[in-house]
Amino acid sequence: MSEQQLLQVKCYSGYTYAQRPESFLWLDKEHKISRIEREWREPGKRFFGVITEDEKLFELCYNETQDQWWLTL
Repeated sequence: MSEQQLLQVKCYSGYTYAQRPESFLWLDKEHKISRIEREWREPGKRFFGVITEDEKLFELCYNETQDQWWLTL
């Protein structure tokens, strides 16, 4: 089972909130996202597989019902 950590995420919001994450704060460091590799939806959730500027892969989840971002570890 995956572990999750609550995150602060800066995101682009155009026609809807949380359209695209741009950066997130994790371990007291801001990680800027250089590209989104994958994007998918599940009921009440939006997932993003992202690559940061230092070429690390992360999976972010926006829980729409709780209005919270999570990092899946």
